Amino acid sequence: MSRARWAAAALTVTLLCTGIGLLRGADGADGAGQEPGTSNIVDALPSRALGLSGHRRLVRELEHSGGHGHSPARRSRTGAAGPLRPARPLRLRVPSLGVDLPLAEGAPAGEDTAGWDSSGPAPGSAGTAVVTGNGLPLAELRRGRIIEIPRADHRTAVFTVERVSPYGVTWPDRGGRARLRLVSGETSVLARLTGPLRTG
Repeated sequence: MSRARWAAAALTVTLLCTGIGLLRGADGADGAGQEPGTSNIVDALPSRALGLSGHRRLVRELEHSGGHGHSPARRSRTGAAGPLRPARPLRLRVPSLGVDLPLAEGAPAGEDTAGWDSSGPAPGSAGTAVVTGNGLPLAELRRGRIIEIPRADHRTAVFTVERVSPYGVTWPDRGGRARLRLVSGETSVLARLTGPLRTG
């Protein structure tokens, strides 16, 4: 090897050793509270110097920090949930509209009540339950909004809006899935059961 190449190699080694020494000093100052084995020297060196490709370095970093980060939040359940056992519905709540009304069998008695068609399934059980309210601004609902129906079994059937349509539009049956049809005036809302909540 020529003298120039030897000189370049020696300079590279010197710079690398100097850099490692500086990193060790910084690690000692900044990482006083770290647990053993959590030195950031490895993370500071380029992956090529470590002999690691990009994806292998990423795996190494994830393993290295496995117990020190926060776990990602679980996603909320948005798919259809299995039907609940039949139980008497007690109230109709539509949080995005500020609606919270008592829910009784039959037609609604007035503006401040909602009615459940008890000839069909109970809200949350298999099939499409029908609930009617007077003066509800259902046209303002959008897909993905929540409808809640607390029940006598201390569970709240939580529905997610799928469609908002003019009254009289019919939708095909989904083979035993728990759904809710909420009607007011000339607007009809179809929602699917996405989960029960315990209410005590």
